[in-house]
Amino acid sequence: MKKYFKILLCLVIIGLVAVLSVNYYVTSSTKKYINYSLKKFPKNDVGIIFGAGINGDQPSKYLKDRLDAGISLYKAKRINKILLSGDNGRDEYDELTVMKNYCFRNGVDTTKIFVDYAGFDTYSTMYRAKHIFKIKKATLISQEYHLNRAIYIGQKLGIKSVGYSANNGEYHGYKYVCFREYLSRFKSFFDVLRNREPRFLGNPIDINGASNYSKEDKR
Repeated sequence: MKKYFKILLCLVIIGLVAVLSVNYYVTSSTKKYINYSLKKFPKNDVGIIFGAGINGDQPSKYLKDRLDAGISLYKAKRINKILLSGDNGRDEYDELTVMKNYCFRNGVDTTKIFVDYAGFDTYSTMYRAKHIFKIKKATLISQEYHLNRAIYIGQKLGIKSVGYSANNGEYHGYKYVCFREYLSRFKSFFDVLRNREPRFLGNPIDINGASNYSKEDKR
């Protein structure tokens, strides 16, 4: 029994070291690309906003702050277009319509809004940004805990990525999502390593072409 316990303990220690090592590598290699202020912020053609939950027809606190940050960048002419990426896989849960409506109501030209309807996770969003929307450079907009992973994935997939922190005040469950991010970064490291292909791809939508924003959606 002691023998098996020692083997299990060794495996746990090896796993823990692997997770911590990958996290250190991801965060240390990307932290210099995270920005916190509009002052001297580099201009990019495209800003990518990641979905983060909704409450009925309103964005969650996490998502609202991401949208507000992206809209601020747009109005300050630090980005020219916005790619919204999220989950609308169920009729009763449609992040994208909420995100689109929020941007429209807050003054973003709908011809400058592009929509990724299959951004079910960060890796899928960045993979589709590269292969479906043909994006080569982007500003990634999210809370700080998430940006290291998003930038890492983007750069490894061939998108020159910088991040803009959407942190604004306190968030419910922030300590939990920061803890969970350790495992998410670890998973993303292997997603990149094996070049995982998302479940949904579809036809190309050139970010330099016409917007795929649908004016028929409810506002």
